[in-house]
Amino acid sequence: MKSYLECWSEVAASLFSQALAGEPELVESLPKPLTGAFGFAATIKGDLEGRFAVLLDPAILETPLVGEGVDQKAGWAELLKETASAAAGELLAKTGKNCRVESFEESAGESKLSCAFQLKSGERAWTILVRDEVRAVKDAAPQPAAPAPIAPAPIAPAPLPGLSAGVELLLDVELEASLRFGCKEMPLAEILDLGPGDVVQLDRNVADPVDLIVGDKIVARGEVVLVNGNFGLRVTEVASPRKRLESIRCLF
Repeated sequence: MKSYLECWSEVAASLFSQALAGEPELVESLPKPLTGAFGFAATIKGDLEGRFAVLLDPAILETPLVGEGVDQKAGWAELLKETASAAAGELLAKTGKNCRVESFEESAGESKLSCAFQLKSGERAWTILVRDEVRAVKDAAPQPAAPAPIAPAPIAPAPLPGLSAGVELLLDVELEASLRFGCKEMPLAEILDLGPGDVVQLDRNVADPVDLIVGDKIVARGEVVLVNGNFGLRVTEVASPRKRLESIRCLF
């Protein structure tokens, strides 16, 4: 069964290459001491609990990996917090174990390490150290098995609230859904000047929920997670059934 550390390393490799300038590669390596390292620690709660800390090579702040004109340390804090939350979502998808990031704070340093990585971008490389103390919570004492309930007689499914019988005829129709992470208005000149390695900053923070769009309507919002190597959405809020129905107008 996958551990939180394994899920974190998979998520970090994917998110770092997409979120950082130059699309750097994260690979496991041998640990080495870091002088003046800075880092952050997440406290995990749920089916798994413990502390998960990440230490970064201070030289990483000299390169604007999180964007030009951005506070690099604050940018790394946001990225690592998002990675910790996404790893919890990946763990749920892979193992069914449910956990969350209870708190996230700056770490003063770690004396014990679990593993090390190299973040490679071109000819540059930076060391990233990890201390993993996240463990499964011990199960409570087993309870006597309750007698198996008698299965009720099957009944016809009740109509969805707020939907008429006529609308239910459309429930098998497939609609295209997409995620919107943010947007930005750009002059045509800037668009024509775009090249590999350029960073386009959107109007939404990495910690803000993303929108699930059907047609031109927002039908839900939630957190981005990874499911079997693909992006997914953990829904945190949804529009009312009638609001969601407005999305089918794109069919007519």
